[in-house]
Amino acid sequence: MQYKNAKEVLPPSLLKEMQKYIQGDLIYIPKAKSERAGWGEVSGSRALIAERNEEIFQLYINGKSLEELERKFHLSIDSIRKIIYKMRNNHV
Repeated sequence: MQYKNAKEVLPPSLLKEMQKYIQGDLIYIPKAKSERAGWGEVSGSRALIAERNEEIFQLYINGKSLEELERKFHLSIDSIRKIIYKMRNNHV
């Protein structure tokens, strides 16, 4: 996050209005919701997990047991089941 002087970025009328509420302090102005990235979209984590889940599902439908998937992916059997259930519903 970068500090910006309001005097340099806001129109004088808006600056004067804001000075009624806050003066000399820092204020954070969040992005509009439509501009916010979802969890893992910027870092790529979301895509990696989606790929992993697809691999788990494909291995399962090709005959791998829940126990084998648990060991390979270091996830609990309950987590593996949830992934398979979700992927099965997405592939219908």
